[in-house]
Amino acid sequence: MGVNAPDDVAELPVLSLLDCEAMIPLRQTVARAAVVGPDRLGAEWLAEARRVLLPGRRLVIESERVAAPVGLTQLALGHGLFVGERR
Repeated sequence: MGVNAPDDVAELPVLSLLDCEAMIPLRQTVARAAVVGPDRLGAEWLAEARRVLLPGRRLVIESERVAAPVGLTQLALGHGLFVGERR
């Protein structure tokens, strides 16, 4: 599922696109991975991304200028990306 995806991303048989301003419309701990774009770097969206991730799964943030969100272990930082793992 893509939430608030860029305009150049197209829906596919394996990718549904949704526009949601307040939250990620998934229940807790169901996602295998999450990517947060540079336009959603607020604490609320980072907490939402962590909320939906399964333990041990990855979160990619399109920015190097973020601290590791609570509940994530930093795995990599560079080339404009932060990669973390949910504890």
